[in-house]
Amino acid sequence: MAMRDVFGAETRPPTWHLFIPKLVTILRQGYSAADFRADSIAGLTVAIVALPLAMALAIASGATPDKGLITVVVAGLLISALGGSRVQIGGPTGAFVVVVFNVIQTHGYDGLVLATLMAGIMLLVAGFARLGTWIKYIPEPVVTGFTAGIAVIIFTSQIKDLFGLDMAQVPAEFLEKWPAFWEARGTVSPAALVVSFGALALILALRRYAPKWPAFLLAVTLSSVAVWLFALPLDTIGSVFGGIPSTLPAPQFPEVSLERVATLLPSAFTIAFLAGVESLLSAVVADGMTGGRHRSNCELVAEGVANTASALFGGLPATGAIARTATNVRSGARSPVAGIMHAVFVLAFMLVAAPLAAYVPLASLAAVLVVVAWNMSEIDKFRHLMSAPIGDRVVLLVTFALTVLVDLTVAIEVGVVLAAILFMHRMAEVVTVQHGFSPIEGEVDDFSRPAARADQRADLPEGVEVFQLRGPLFFGAASTLMEVLDRGWQHPRVFIVRMREVPLIDASGVGALRDFVRRCRSHGTTVILTGVQEQPRQMLAQMGYGAGPDGLIFAADLHAAIEAARPLVAGR
Repeated sequence: MAMRDVFGAETRPPTWHLFIPKLVTILRQGYSAADFRADSIAGLTVAIVALPLAMALAIASGATPDKGLITVVVAGLLISALGGSRVQIGGPTGAFVVVVFNVIQTHGYDGLVLATLMAGIMLLVAGFARLGTWIKYIPEPVVTGFTAGIAVIIFTSQIKDLFGLDMAQVPAEFLEKWPAFWEARGTVSPAALVVSFGALALILALRRYAPKWPAFLLAVTLSSVAVWLFALPLDTIGSVFGGIPSTLPAPQFPEVSLERVATLLPSAFTIAFLAGVESLLSAVVADGMTGGRHRSNCELVAEGVANTASALFGGLPATGAIARTATNVRSGARSPVAGIMHAVFVLAFMLVAAPLAAYVPLASLAAVLVVVAWNMSEIDKFRHLMSAPIGDRVVLLVTFALTVLVDLTVAIEVGVVLAAILFMHRMAEVVTVQHGFSPIEGEVDDFSRPAARADQRADLPEGVEVFQLRGPLFFGAASTLMEVLDRGWQHPRVFIVRMREVPLIDASGVGALRDFVRRCRSHGTTVILTGVQEQPRQMLAQMGYGAGPDGLIFAADLHAAIEAARPLVAGR
């Protein structure tokens, strides 16, 4: 609800409201013992998922497994306690594997600590400068391209442990890895094959037939028991890393010099960029599952604090984890307390059961990371974007190729620049002049919400809502659609989206429209588009979203849309 002064005039809420953690908001609204019980169960469930995953991601990043657990405990707790999302789960993710591995190989682990510390400061500055509203407008082909590229690199990095290859050192360059694997094919370990592919089969079977079971933990635990019981000659966490400490390390500040800062600046920027984008993507997914609304700048501040603290404790970079956040929601989480409890449970494991981790075979963790890589690849979204216009396909493929073959930082920079050039080219073709349009919308805090427009609502039947889009629906404004559902409306029977002033739509806009329609349908809401111009209509049809029983409903204007909505409302 909007804030008003003593004369009834609407006033702007204080800026600091945007940085109040969701935890504070929830506690002010009231928090019961039943809420704590539900959050504790959800936190335990997520901790069970996070345990093997954190160790596997740390090893894939070139670090020791305890670094992943430290990150979950320190950064995971702070992201939940200080963040702007109700159910966000933070920790190490696959998105960081490539850049973290490269930093450790080039500058050592102390270099990674300094880069993570610098990234945390960058995120703090970005949050307090309220840049979160801009970061979430990264083009979908860029995000899908570098995410799929990271997935390929993660999968490739696990071939050695997956097959138990006897290799003194795996080449750093992607194109050099596969010839080296082929040369070492004669050293394949039958025991590693049995353990890794057995764990992989178990994970896939449990995900299909018992999705509520902790597939990762069960696969790693049973593999560990098998290796111990049959004395299989396989590398384990104990034999390679010497086990896991039972305590958290004391915080320590890294060595800092101007030369090191300048050298690590590009890596720190990449870490900050990935943390910001990944956390906001995860928060959007959580909003879609819960019907809530996150505050992006508060989330960035929490990411900054969490990464700074993780660096001081010797941990890895951290961000919002989409899969773990979804697990948290499905497990019944009600507040950020669930994320805090997930960190507490992982800490309890470190204090009590850390010695047991020494028996975990690396082959089973490789199987876990193969599944992580497959999920990150988002092959369906990649295939869908390949049906987009040639420009979007070029951005997608160039970003993907540069991520795999060159460098993640270069891939992101080139991808964003190409997307911007593509957008300017399209806008030049549209030749439409509009006034008063701002493609970037600000965010609001939990104490105020924008009021709905009334001029286009006079003739609306009960159960029908209408929203008008103005300007190009491109990657910079695509999130506007999802924000529409957070304006306080109680899921109407019909939602009319007026698009007569939308001259252009790109692949990100189509993706946002697809997600918008899916979310509406999940609540029993029918979406009608009115006044769709030629370019948006052609773009929707090209990417498989034309008119039809399973597609979109089009109307010539608002009046026609209202007439089409009346029988839908009447038959409710």
